Amino acid sequence: MKIGIVCYPTFGGSGVLATELGKALAQKGHLVHFITYQQPVRLGGFTPNILYHEVQVPTYPLFDYPPYETALASTMVDVIKNNDLDLLHVHYAIPHASAAYMAKQILKKEGKNIPVITTLHGTDITLVGRDKTYAPVVTFSINESDAITAVSQNLRDETFKHFHITKEIEVIVNFVDVSRFSRKPIDAFRKVIAPNGERILLHASNFRKIKRVQDVVKIFAEVNKQIPSKLLFVGDGPERSTAEDLSRELGVCDEIRFVGKQEQMEDILAIADLFLLTSEYESFGLAALEAMAAGVPVISTNAGGLGEINIPGETGYMADVGEVDTMSKQALSILQNDEILKGFKERAAAHAKKFDIHNIVPLYEKLYEKFL
Repeated sequence: MKIGIVCYPTFGGSGVLATELGKALAQKGHLVHFITYQQPVRLGGFTPNILYHEVQVPTYPLFDYPPYETALASTMVDVIKNNDLDLLHVHYAIPHASAAYMAKQILKKEGKNIPVITTLHGTDITLVGRDKTYAPVVTFSINESDAITAVSQNLRDETFKHFHITKEIEVIVNFVDVSRFSRKPIDAFRKVIAPNGERILLHASNFRKIKRVQDVVKIFAEVNKQIPSKLLFVGDGPERSTAEDLSRELGVCDEIRFVGKQEQMEDILAIADLFLLTSEYESFGLAALEAMAAGVPVISTNAGGLGEINIPGETGYMADVGEVDTMSKQALSILQNDEILKGFKERAAAHAKKFDIHNIVPLYEKLYEKFL
C-alpha cells in the first residue's frame, strides 16, 4: 500500500504514535509518505520505504496568521497525485481532518477518490475541539472521514458525548515498541544521576497546565523526606518555571533535574524506578505505557483512559486528580522495599506487551484494506 500520513511532528503523543506507525508500516513493506511542516522528531535517520514532504507556508504582509490549513490541503493534493497514494491517514483532527476533506474534494473533481482515515488522539476532542470556534468544523470533517478511530475507549465515549458524530468510531489503542524499551540500564548514566544509589522518579510531558506538574514536585518532596531520591523532569513547556519555583520553595531543587526534550526516552526510562503522571486528563497516556514497557511502574491519576492501561496493585497505582497525599503514599509503598519494587517492575513490563506494536499495527492494516 501507498499511505499518506499527516501529523504534528512534535514530541506529543499524536505525533509519536503517527511516526511509529509509519515506521512500522514501512518495515512491513508499505510505502509511507509523511506530510507535515517539519520532519517528525521520531523519524531520525534514513528509513527505507519512507518519504517526507514538507508543507511550505508562504508568508505575505496581508496575513497576520499564515494559512497553514490551505497550504496543507494543497500539499496533500500534490503528494497524492504525484505518488498515486492509496489512502490518507490523518492524526489529530485539527486541522488535519478538515484539510483532508478539502484535498479529497479537489481530487474528486479530477476523477480520483482518496479514502481518508481520521485518528482522534485526545485534546483535539476534549479541549481544543470543543471550543465553539472550532466545534462545527471538527464535527463536519470527522463525519466526512471514511473511517474514524480513537486511541482509547474513553476517548471514543467522550467524542460521542460532546459531538454529533453519525459514524462508528473504532477503538485502536496506542501501542509501544516493547523491544525498543526493553533495555538494560547504563550504570554510568544512573550513577551520574543517583551517585549514592538513590531511587529515581521520572515525569515526562509538555508541561501544560493539564499535566499538573506542580503535583509531581509535591509528591517527590514527600517521597524524598523518607527515601533518598532524585527526580528527572523530561520535556519542556509553559509550566516548567512554576515547577522550578515550587521545587525551590519546598527545598528539593537540588534533587531535581530538568533535562529538557529528549528523543531517546528508552535510555532515560531504563534507569528510572517510578513514573509519575498527575494529569487532569489523558485520553490514553502513551508516556505511561512507554514507562511500563521499560519496566517502570506508574503512579497516575485515574483520569480519562489511564484506567485502561494502569492496573492498580499490578503496574502501579491510581488516585483522584490532585490527591497528592495519596499518590505520595502509593509511591512510598512501591519504593521502600526492593522486592516489592522488583515485582511491580516485572508486572509493568509484562502488561505492556499486550500493547506491543506487532499486535496493534495489523489492526490498522485491516482497516486500510477495507478501502482498497
